[in-house]
Amino acid sequence: MSNTPTDAKLTQDLGRKEDDCSACSSSTGDDDDQNWDDWGSDSHEKQECPSLFDDAKLPSAAEALTYDKEKFGFDLDQVCSVLGLDFHKRVRLVNFLRKNKFSAQKALELTGQEPWFSSDEYLVPVLENDGLLQVLLSDDWSDDDALNGNLEKKIQMLENDLALAQQSLLEHRNYVKQRLDLPTTEEVGPSQTVRDDDKHYFDSYAENDIHAVMIQDQVRTSSYAHFILKNPNLFRDAIVLDVGCGTGILSLFAARSGAKRVIAVDASEIAEKARKIVKANDFEDTITVIQGKVENVVLPDGISQVDIIISEWMGYALLYESMLDSVLVARDRFLRAGGVMAPSQCKMMIALCDAREIYKDRIGFWDDVYGFDLSEMSKGLCDEAIVDVVGPETLASDPYAVKDLILGEITVRQLEFETDFILKSTVDKRTKINSFVLYFDTFFNRLGQPISPETEVKFIQKGDPVLAEIWPVGGKSAQKRRQSLGPDREDTDSFSTGPQSMPTHWKQTIFMLPEPITVVGDSTVTGSFWLRKRENNSRELDVEIHYAVKLNAETPATEPVVRKYTVR
Repeated sequence: MSNTPTDAKLTQDLGRKEDDCSACSSSTGDDDDQNWDDWGSDSHEKQECPSLFDDAKLPSAAEALTYDKEKFGFDLDQVCSVLGLDFHKRVRLVNFLRKNKFSAQKALELTGQEPWFSSDEYLVPVLENDGLLQVLLSDDWSDDDALNGNLEKKIQMLENDLALAQQSLLEHRNYVKQRLDLPTTEEVGPSQTVRDDDKHYFDSYAENDIHAVMIQDQVRTSSYAHFILKNPNLFRDAIVLDVGCGTGILSLFAARSGAKRVIAVDASEIAEKARKIVKANDFEDTITVIQGKVENVVLPDGISQVDIIISEWMGYALLYESMLDSVLVARDRFLRAGGVMAPSQCKMMIALCDAREIYKDRIGFWDDVYGFDLSEMSKGLCDEAIVDVVGPETLASDPYAVKDLILGEITVRQLEFETDFILKSTVDKRTKINSFVLYFDTFFNRLGQPISPETEVKFIQKGDPVLAEIWPVGGKSAQKRRQSLGPDREDTDSFSTGPQSMPTHWKQTIFMLPEPITVVGDSTVTGSFWLRKRENNSRELDVEIHYAVKLNAETPATEPVVRKYTVR
């Protein structure tokens, strides 16, 4: 049974919140000796305030500004003055720096013309009661100046007061929406909205088709089932949290493997169907389905910690959709010390790829369409990553791990990164390479520990026992095999989404090169791989690949090339 607050309870809570807000508003009229500026000044002077650029917490906003100025050379007031930022742009700047973890050096390179300076997304406070948002734009904006007849400064002061009031009201509206688990979309003022990247995302998972695709992906579903059902010693009597449960298939596996309690959470409306599925399979006494974001939910029946978190959070290029952010929040909120994350580790792999057929089908065919040159249509196509399947024969190098995600340790901040790589050619003749291919390998360790460097991923093929054991056909029972549960039992299960394995619904992510590179048997391609969330949609990715080619030991490396891509 869900532990979501009842409508009556929410109404009472929100009513009290509105009363509190009304009381604050009415009190300003009762006390002529204390204006908004006095209150704002006292508030941010006494309130602890974090730095913009590291984890330091200072006793006040003023000390935070001084700290950033002395340690990082970043003077917020001076930057706002030089860039000519009004109050709202200053708010956007502070929130942008906090949300995107910019370095001070990058922040000093801003021009004030970046598109996000006009985005309502960054009017939403990243930190509640952020002291830097309460500091007045200029120390010159004082009542004394206004009383001395400076009308222009008086107007500026009043506009600033209004902006602060708007910011306070926006925070209150967002509080109300979070309590109701609704998207944060409103901003004070006409026709202004804050972008919500979640709404379309969760709506898409309410449809049947996407769940059919995932469940019918035998590599995916069978690998999860194999790990859960072949480790009853791990799941027996455990409390399990299933993050992004969808239809509840992983929760059903966990219950069948002996879990004492399974809590299945999904923010999509698919949760209602999951409840009915749980009941239809007679697991309603074991599995509780909660509809809501895992960032906000309260676990039922006083449960505060879980033993295992299971989740199938991986997207195209591993991190597309940013669902891992929510899984890590769940880990930090609910997983007991020594608990297990399943999967426990994922590696993002990159390799050289001769994807000539993909190029021909997606891009090259525009060069000649019924005898006409339509190549204008192909311009810009190489800026978008292509999600498709390539065969093992297309690989022209050994793969390189550009990111190793250990799920028990990694932080959200580390999901944006830059990694150097070296790709050594494996071709036996001179070959033109027109792309990089990206895929990921997934590992399940029953102790939740990092795998050893020598552990090789399993490439699952059609007819593999992992498929036959867990995926009986035609309603027949799967063949029973002896379970090795002793010390000789292998600690790690795994699967790959690479070209060497049976295709999955993730396919591979292909980064086409407008100009092919040439490699031979001893060529090397060196460079760096950059990945960031997109500024205008945090569930999409921006990728940069910097690379140079050294044809052989006798020739110098080419000049570095930088290619930028979007994964969406």
